Amino acid sequence: MTPVNASAELLIDRGRRVLATEAGAVAALENRLDGDFARACQLILACEGRVVVTGMGKSGHIGNKIAATLASTGTPSFYLHPAEAIHGDMGMITGKDVVLALSNSGETDELRTILPGIKRLDVPLVALTGKRGSTLARYATVVLDVSVETEACPLNLAPTASTTAALAMGDALAVAVLEARGFSEEDFARSHPGGSLGRRLLLHVEDIMRTGDQLPAVSSDTVLSKGLLEMSRKGLGMTTVLDDKNRVLGIFTDGDLRRALDRQLDVHETRMNDVMVTGCKVATPRMLAAEAVHLMETHRITSLPVVDEAGVLVGALNVHDLLRAGVM
Repeated sequence: MTPVNASAELLIDRGRRVLATEAGAVAALENRLDGDFARACQLILACEGRVVVTGMGKSGHIGNKIAATLASTGTPSFYLHPAEAIHGDMGMITGKDVVLALSNSGETDELRTILPGIKRLDVPLVALTGKRGSTLARYATVVLDVSVETEACPLNLAPTASTTAALAMGDALAVAVLEARGFSEEDFARSHPGGSLGRRLLLHVEDIMRTGDQLPAVSSDTVLSKGLLEMSRKGLGMTTVLDDKNRVLGIFTDGDLRRALDRQLDVHETRMNDVMVTGCKVATPRMLAAEAVHLMETHRITSLPVVDEAGVLVGALNVHDLLRAGVM
């Protein structure tokens, strides 16, 4: 192929034309949402199995994404390749499933081949197609019209606006169903445990706190010099001060040390109960790590003791632990 005019101005103009064409294709869908759309949502909501999404070629790529979106928003779903279905994978569809099929023409050979098998299973079939009179549409329980006036491709051949419209319709289905289910942030986090939202909503203090020999702790009658050694050994920028039952009486931090030195206190004579801060902020093991972050930010502190219901020290953490856990 011989390159044609590719000036910056012309390339930008072509890009804008594509975006305008695809934006128009998506905008046109809004007025087509009617009882058929509601029926499709109801079929998905009533599904006792999974939503099996299928489509060939570019429609298959879009179908794969729609299946992923459904699965991550509370609707069990997977993508089934029509060509693989022809050779045995039809067995992946059960009588409790709903099939969501994508084809702009509605006449894709591989898809047409599996339609009779879907019909025999007597499962609901939702079709996303640009042709209401197509073979796919005739087999469908519900037809959602995702037709476009023209593709963004200047040859009106490459699937561009049509795949964008199908993707947008799939998102509309997924989000409408999501809201109907009452799907929450916590539900989303459970489907995304590795993401930032998952860490924020699922990770608890007990999952990341330091325990055992890692905990900085001294008694109230310990001299300040030994308290400083404990702080240095444990590396949390603080030490807790405990009573004889390991309950937290107070805390002593790097900032408290600076203030003690300003007062010219003798570190070998001063006791921890003379310099500790009482009524300190604490976390609990089942507190969300995100709540610990909020507590630290609100009170401008960098570490927290973790106590049980009786006030007994069971752990400790600082901002570095939260950063390593990906919560901050």
